[in-house]
Amino acid sequence: MCPSICDLDENHIPVRFADKKLNSILDTRWCTEMDFSLTESQRDLQAGARSLARSFTNDYWREKDEAEEFPWEFYTAFAEGGWLGIAIPEAYGGGGMGITEAAILLEEIAASGAGMNGASSMHLTIFGLNTVVKHGSEELREAILPRAARGELHVAFGVTEPNAGTDTTRISTFATKVAGGYRITGRKVWITKAGESEKLLLITRTQRREDSENPTAGMTLFLIDIDQTEVGLTRIPKLGRNAVASYEVVLDNYFVPEAARVGEEGKGFTYLLDGLNPERILLAHEALGIGRAAMDVAVAYAQERVVFDRPIGQNQGVAFPLAECQTRLDAAELMAREAAWRYDAGMPVGRQANMAKWLCAEAGFAAADTAIQTLGGMGYAKEYNVERYFRESRILRLAPVSQEMVLNYVSTHVLGLPKSY
Repeated sequence: MCPSICDLDENHIPVRFADKKLNSILDTRWCTEMDFSLTESQRDLQAGARSLARSFTNDYWREKDEAEEFPWEFYTAFAEGGWLGIAIPEAYGGGGMGITEAAILLEEIAASGAGMNGASSMHLTIFGLNTVVKHGSEELREAILPRAARGELHVAFGVTEPNAGTDTTRISTFATKVAGGYRITGRKVWITKAGESEKLLLITRTQRREDSENPTAGMTLFLIDIDQTEVGLTRIPKLGRNAVASYEVVLDNYFVPEAARVGEEGKGFTYLLDGLNPERILLAHEALGIGRAAMDVAVAYAQERVVFDRPIGQNQGVAFPLAECQTRLDAAELMAREAAWRYDAGMPVGRQANMAKWLCAEAGFAAADTAIQTLGGMGYAKEYNVERYFRESRILRLAPVSQEMVLNYVSTHVLGLPKSY
């Protein structure tokens, strides 16, 4: 018999059985009691988010995407509704809710037709500041979190570099200790909202990789001001999600005060993980939302479009791919919900967060691609929006971590196979 949640010790580790076979099964997958049905308050949150998100039409999002304009009206509506601080502690003016509630919010935003343009306008506030909540000084938390909860403060997340990619341990952006603070030199790429943000949560090295005791040591996290008179920002033209820009960010001997450091020097990579796992969980739900938006259009079209005197949805060649997409979306949702549940319960979640991101990205992209195929030529037209869903769902197979790197994680850390990179 599997242990219940009550049988976990104080570190959330299941009690051990005398039977080694049972222990092996338990180590493969914890057999805790899990109920992913939404509570009444979560259903109310879902309905509220859905209602507000769907008040912004597909025409609105198509226009913002084509004009490459940030969706200020949308962002302001959610800020005024108090949604942006959903996962910020109540002590700092937030909602004090968990990643599960934040995931529900972002899934509804993506599913409304807003896609990544809508979700990306706010998800950095939700997950990026988690590191400040957990590791920032009280002074830093008081200065930052209430403003972020009110939607007054935009924060970008600076990790990726041109020559490091997903191997964060090889970043070269360096912070040199000087009197009163640090001077930072380096370059970051694919930094979402950097041009619209006041602050940048920035990972740097304060000790060279070759001089550190291990590859992840010697890295330090900062929350710095983006002074556009001294910080170089260049917008990156891209395939999709054009209402929310991505930037190259260049810092050249840029001074930041010591108070801008998050936590202890040299422990930044560990702190960064408190943002990365929630990020993967939240973007997994966004991928689900885009997939569901695409399915809504495709199913409606399959019911209404008549060819050879019957709706095309009557043909198995159309119906079966849609049915498969629905099945894959529903299955991926279970993994995503489990990942959120585990994170909120304080359990280890690297395995589930990565798998959820992989499954949801695949399912969301397949749904968008199938929607285009279902609509035929009209799927390629902007009128029905599925081409936009296709472009935006494609992002999620690359970011925040590529599908290949997720499989690297699973093969090494879950299956115990030799590391391949």
